[in-house]
Amino acid sequence: MSDDLLSADIQLIQRIIPHRYPFLLVDRVEEIDGTNSAVGIKNVTMNEPHFQGHFPGMPVMPGVTIVEAMAQTTAVMVGAALDLADKELKVFFMSIDKCKFRRKVVPGDQLRMKVETLRGKPGGKVWKFAGTATVDGEVAAEAEFTAMMELPV
Repeated sequence: MSDDLLSADIQLIQRIIPHRYPFLLVDRVEEIDGTNSAVGIKNVTMNEPHFQGHFPGMPVMPGVTIVEAMAQTTAVMVGAALDLADKELKVFFMSIDKCKFRRKVVPGDQLRMKVETLRGKPGGKVWKFAGTATVDGEVAAEAEFTAMMELPV
C-alpha cells in the first residue's frame, strides 16, 4: 500500500461521478490506493426514498443499492487516482457475479465498502472489481462486478 493514500469528500465525489440525489450512494471514499483499492462510506438514514416502500414498517436498504454503492466507490477510486474530476466520467455495469447478501442494512447503519480492482488499467475501458460491504465489521454484502468506463471525446 502506498504512503500517499487519497480520499474524496462529497464535493470531489460529485466532480468525479454524475450521480445525484436520490441515487448518489456514497458519502466519502477513503484509503484510495491508486487504482488498486479504496474504502467507501455510506451513512444510511431513514430520509432515503427507498425506505418508504422497502419495506413499510421495516426499512431495509435494497441489496441492489448496496451493490450500486460499491460500484460508485470504485468509480470514485479510479476517478480520483487518474485525476478525472470534472471530466464527465460515465461508468456502466456490464456484469455482477458472486453476489451474496449476508445481513440487513437499516437506517442508522454505516456501510463500509472495501473495493479492489481485479482487472483494469489506466486508459482501459473495461474493469473488474471485487467489493465487500460491512456494518460494524459484519459482512452485509459481497460481489464481483465488471464495468465499462467512458470519457467523453
